[in-house]
Amino acid sequence: MRSGDTIVALSSGTTPSGVAVIRLSGPDVPSILVAVAGAIPEPRKLVLRPIGTDSLLDRGLVAYFPAPHSFTGEHCAELQVHGSPAGVRAILRLVVNHGARLAEAGEFTRRAFENGKLDLVEIEGLGDLLDAETENQRRQALARFEGGLTTRIDGWRDQLLDLRAEIEARLDFSDEGDVEDALPADFGHKIENLHADITEAHASVEHGRVIREGIRVALAGAPNAGKSSLLNALSKSDVAIVTEEAGTTRDVREVPLDIGGQLFILLDLAGLRETDSKAEAEGVRRAKLAIEQADIVLWLTAPDIADIDRIKTTTPILRIATKTDLAIQSAPSDLTVSVKTGAGISALLTRLADMGKDLGSGEPGLLSRERDRLALEEALHGLDAAVRQLAMPELAAESLRLTSQSLERLVGRMDAERVLDRLFASFCIGK
Repeated sequence: MRSGDTIVALSSGTTPSGVAVIRLSGPDVPSILVAVAGAIPEPRKLVLRPIGTDSLLDRGLVAYFPAPHSFTGEHCAELQVHGSPAGVRAILRLVVNHGARLAEAGEFTRRAFENGKLDLVEIEGLGDLLDAETENQRRQALARFEGGLTTRIDGWRDQLLDLRAEIEARLDFSDEGDVEDALPADFGHKIENLHADITEAHASVEHGRVIREGIRVALAGAPNAGKSSLLNALSKSDVAIVTEEAGTTRDVREVPLDIGGQLFILLDLAGLRETDSKAEAEGVRRAKLAIEQADIVLWLTAPDIADIDRIKTTTPILRIATKTDLAIQSAPSDLTVSVKTGAGISALLTRLADMGKDLGSGEPGLLSRERDRLALEEALHGLDAAVRQLAMPELAAESLRLTSQSLERLVGRMDAERVLDRLFASFCIGK
């Protein structure tokens, strides 16, 4: 990405559409507005303007946001025009001819980061907000984007600065009469309180991950126990092939499902059995791995299929007796369903929603990424070291400094370059 020039992009999605929003950012925005819209509007007010130079291309609303009071911190503008593919192409071509260039993926947001408008965790929240599919995901992403996590991290950093100041004052000004040699009696207690607060936050990462990535529900059991049929019934679509032939499913099929505002990822797995087929054996291996990594396991049994020994796992297991329409005695189960008649499907969805509340309910989990978990673990290691080193103030001060650095990396205030390219590349053009 190149800074210092002016960029333009369609920000409102694919045309045709009722309205198309064309966004500009950079130093040449004022002159480009004069060239393509006749004048610079009053800041932060929508004004109806003809769009074109030698000939009229469209007529739309124009807004101008002068630096630094804009999304990117640069001069910005938006042209709200009709969502005609030909019209949008013509306007983009006109703007480029007057000195702008087409933006790269995520370039507007990256400029906001580089100009101090957003930090790294807020940008991650924005990306999650754009991708949010459920109400819980929306709430979580918005809380992160609005700076909820940043505020908490800043509070930790302020405490660390106070702790470091106590030690470093004694190291740097030990010969001054108004600086005591010994640390305050509650110094160690303050570190322990901070450690407890970060530990609590670290424990919430899994809760946040479940909301952000979804609750993984593995449909497991013997071949022909009805896994693919149940997947189709729950998702209300024919996403899985269903036949009487055993071993049809060879791979792990993932289907997202919104249940009560919480994202569930249903995993249709190969039937578990011994087999001479290399392809099916690989499917069984992947199925076992998926069960180990799942948040919930639905263990399916059918009255016309011999059950198998359940895999030992600590994951919660819900026993589902399928094919109850066959009127054959079923094995003991938690719930019974019939895909053919629809019996029990609503009860199963309700049961999953209740289990989902235990896994993903409560306040939005601000911490939800592996990067969050690693940063907090590094911070906790630093605090542990500082407690052990209180008798050696120089080492304790260094451990507290490293703790601060781990939190600064989390918000992108240092060593951020290595994660920027990957992060911003996931954004759509025009954002």
